[in-house]
Amino acid sequence: MFKYETHLHTAEGSACASATGAQQARRYKELGYDGIFVTDHFFNGNCAVPRDLSWPERVARYCSGFNHAKEEGDRIGLKVFFGIEYTYGGCDLLSYGLSEQWLLDNPDVLEISVYEYCNRVHRDGGYIVHAHPFREADYLHEIRLMPDWVDAVEIYNVGNKARVMDDRAAWYADQYGLPVTAGTDNHHLTADPVSGVITEEPLMTPGDYFRAVTERRVKLIIP
Repeated sequence: MFKYETHLHTAEGSACASATGAQQARRYKELGYDGIFVTDHFFNGNCAVPRDLSWPERVARYCSGFNHAKEEGDRIGLKVFFGIEYTYGGCDLLSYGLSEQWLLDNPDVLEISVYEYCNRVHRDGGYIVHAHPFREADYLHEIRLMPDWVDAVEIYNVGNKARVMDDRAAWYADQYGLPVTAGTDNHHLTADPVSGVITEEPLMTPGDYFRAVTERRVKLIIP
């Protein structure tokens, strides 16, 4: 069995995170995980990257948390995959199967609608998980659901303050027949407990994760 964190932030990319990519990689290795997905807040969310840089500079800074995590992961034997947490109002979309080059090739990504964003992600072989869809917090002003634009739903998130938020997410996924997954939403080395998924086969690419989720071959880590 293989364990993976699916929702994780780094201090390099996310303004609300305190752990660097390398630190996150080392901690998850110590916890017995086989891999992590770095999903830093994108430029339209709580991103740590200054806005007054050129697009290539912004992308490089944004991806530095992932790159540092991957460098450390390669050294210690931990798989590290790239992801994005794209924000549309109160709706956070974990986007997988993309890359730093994809961002460089799409410099207008902040100028297009969320629907065109989803279309591009899918067009280019990526997939989207709706993160914590029923989260309630002082920084969120509404709940937005996009069942026709996402591929799966995160029905357990350690960052949710009340489990009823996860129960509602599970109901949402069930109502629309969407596959489910789980994640920690980890920002700090003190995050406890941690979550993610367990697979029977090792994940070699983000596409392996997508297939495991859509084929209902993942076990959710729910402490």
